[in-house]
Amino acid sequence: MPYEDILFAAADGVATITINRPQVMNAFRGRTCEELIDAFNRAGWDKAIGVIVLTGAGDKAFCTGGDQSAHEGQYDGRGLIGLPIEELQSIIREVPKPVIARVQGYAIGGGNVLATLCDLTIASERAQFGQVGPKVGSVDPGFGTAYLARAVGEKKAREIWYLCRRYSAAEALAMGLVNAVVPHDQLDAEVARWCAEIMEKSPTAIAIAKRSFNADTDAIRGISGMGMQALTLYYASAESKEGVRAFNEKRKPEFRKYQK
Repeated sequence: MPYEDILFAAADGVATITINRPQVMNAFRGRTCEELIDAFNRAGWDKAIGVIVLTGAGDKAFCTGGDQSAHEGQYDGRGLIGLPIEELQSIIREVPKPVIARVQGYAIGGGNVLATLCDLTIASERAQFGQVGPKVGSVDPGFGTAYLARAVGEKKAREIWYLCRRYSAAEALAMGLVNAVVPHDQLDAEVARWCAEIMEKSPTAIAIAKRSFNADTDAIRGISGMGMQALTLYYASAESKEGVRAFNEKRKPEFRKYQK
């Protein structure tokens, strides 16, 4: 498919997929997700590709989740919530290649979920991580919650979601959310080093290892399906819509007056 929202490049066995919407901090809309799914399928089953790198355009943001300007009760694409997000999350796990998140800036909301889902995450010291769902009338009820708890532990995962704080790259490293943090100007070189090391290894052994890791957490896919069904009802509520309005109007939301 022709790409409008992403960039795709392949060289030396590495496919780089870049969310190319810097004007909205690389937030994704329905089309973005469709293009990402296509690109992951394209790279994931190409035997010439050994590693996939996911990143965002520019220096400010890796990805900041769903584009709130494309969210009015539902997003602007297909799927339960108007985004094929379950399909995108699944393909990152299903491709038999390691996926490295190259995080150079904000990895917030759904962007934090994508970085968490990638097999490995390498961050610039400028990167920031965190969730915003409960601040804007949303949540990621599946891999974004249950799988996050596997990565950082139950207590920390609940803190991340309930308080919606932002965490520095150093804090993310300490909690196990990322694998490495480097100076900003060394990020590309560090990602290249990790890719080169992976390319020296047996692709079949790595594919088996990845599927073995996934087998332990595949039940979360069912949690996600149930949660997304509930999310469609929540997005139709006045409480959720207040979060979107407040975000777009740059004010604090008044959720509790809409609570039923």
